[in-house]
Amino acid sequence: MATEQVGFAVAAKKSSTAKASGIARFLSKYFYFCMSLLIALVVVYGFSHTVNDRLIHATPPRPWILWLHAAVFTGWLVFFIFQSALVRTGHVKLHRSAGWFGAVLGALIPVLGIWTAIVMSRFRIAHFHEAGIKPFFGLSVLDMTSFALPFWLAIYWRKKPEFHRRLVLIATCALTGAAFVRFPMMPQPHAWAYAGVDALILLGVVRDLMVNRRIHVVYRYALPVLIACQIFAVHLAFHPPAWWVHVTNTIIG
Repeated sequence: MATEQVGFAVAAKKSSTAKASGIARFLSKYFYFCMSLLIALVVVYGFSHTVNDRLIHATPPRPWILWLHAAVFTGWLVFFIFQSALVRTGHVKLHRSAGWFGAVLGALIPVLGIWTAIVMSRFRIAHFHEAGIKPFFGLSVLDMTSFALPFWLAIYWRKKPEFHRRLVLIATCALTGAAFVRFPMMPQPHAWAYAGVDALILLGVVRDLMVNRRIHVVYRYALPVLIACQIFAVHLAFHPPAWWVHVTNTIIG
């Protein structure tokens, strides 16, 4: 009886180890492609609650730059899925060639994001008398900075795949804040939106722990800095000091 119990325990342990190994192999091969689909799902779900009333059939009609903003940011998500699929299917050469298109598209995103934030802040003040919207400009600055820094580092380290892929993932996750804000029934949406962004990035941390048994240096540095900046930006939005009010008044008018 004791021998049978030991045998059963050994078999169970081997089965558990094999299962864990299988999950690790799956994550090693398909994690970034699956993340590209998950991020797209988050964005589609979030914006599905507002795109009709605030863009397509908005009253009054929204400025043209908001349409351009939507097209470019959607283009980045499609490009991210495309690039992830190319790597997964072994088309690395095409992935690298298409990367230069992504570099141009990614360079447009921070400029267009800040420009759109300024235009839409002025629009909301003029049409809806939302003067208190000005301090929230800092959240847009944070989102665009959180995209731009890892994006340009990913370009710089494009020949180091382990750095490159994680930095592109972080940059893309940083763009999901606006989608999480639009999730229905979310308390304190701006604060919880960043929790959603960080949760997506933490999935990369979990992947590293399961596949590599350690957290990559990119996550060890990027995630704490990002969280600190998010806390600071939320503080500026909800408890704006005088100097920040002056800055936003100067920029937005």
